[in-house]
Amino acid sequence: MLGYFYVWWNITAPFDASSARKVTFSIEKGESVDMIVKKLQEQKLISSGLIFKIYTMTHGLNRKLKAGDYILSSAMPIPEIAEKLVAGDVIKQKITIIEGWDLADIGSYLIKQNIASAKDILEMAGLSAEGKLENGNDFSKEFDFLRDKPKTQSLEGYLFPDTYVITPGMNGEEVLGEILANFGQKLTDELKAEIAEQKKTIFEIVTMASLIEKEVKTPEDKKIVSGILWKRLKIGMPLQVDATIAYITGRNTTKILIQETKIDNPYNTYKYKGLPIGPISNPGLESIEAAIYPKASPYLFYLSTPDGKTIFSKNLKEHNAAKAKYLK
Repeated sequence: MLGYFYVWWNITAPFDASSARKVTFSIEKGESVDMIVKKLQEQKLISSGLIFKIYTMTHGLNRKLKAGDYILSSAMPIPEIAEKLVAGDVIKQKITIIEGWDLADIGSYLIKQNIASAKDILEMAGLSAEGKLENGNDFSKEFDFLRDKPKTQSLEGYLFPDTYVITPGMNGEEVLGEILANFGQKLTDELKAEIAEQKKTIFEIVTMASLIEKEVKTPEDKKIVSGILWKRLKIGMPLQVDATIAYITGRNTTKILIQETKIDNPYNTYKYKGLPIGPISNPGLESIEAAIYPKASPYLFYLSTPDGKTIFSKNLKEHNAAKAKYLK
């Protein structure tokens, strides 16, 4: 009887009920129960390793303790600690990718957020340590929407803007898998069917959406600008999208210099006709839908005023007049 009460007491009574001390407790992959128990005792989280093992074994939990980083307290009784470790209630970190960010923006953000797998994420996405775009890891077997993406292209354009939960221990491939899976959910079968009906590729749509994302902000303006850009492609007119120049130079500005429009770079839509060789940002769903469902209009030109308003023009004469009026 005394033995029963001893066990019961040690199970239900925390190591230090009055303590507000919280510690980060880590379980590495492959660690045994004995190793976990030893660390719990060393960090003064439990009073008896034997009692912890008895409790987890009798409740069938000893093989269910999950790897990860946890916040534990010496004021927690053994059942509460065990429940947390079995549930995998690990420390989580949220990251938010903003619409219009490119890989360099995402890289800077991940590093500032101290995401442990940031380097792996960027390398697998196709951004080198020197900041150069390269072909990223091939995820096309897992995600069909990547199958028409040129193998030489990075994952620029496919890192869907949203908030993601990162748990310690997640590697770059797992993080990218979460982000790409989200893209796949947003690009519904209906949208993919419409793209196919238009005889376009998903890669072309993502590339166009990335331009639209950087050029204008409102849903209506995005649809109209989409119509203008597809029209320019159809008639063989250069797209002349200022955002592609900013992407080349890395200058965060809407004021593009004349000499910059002459840079010999395949992303330069002033020098080369057609879409750039790949996306220049990671567009949100609004821009992707605008690229798929452009709005017809009589316009062929547009500009954005300093306060963010979009001015549309039917011809070059009207466009030049608009520039003289709004971009002094």
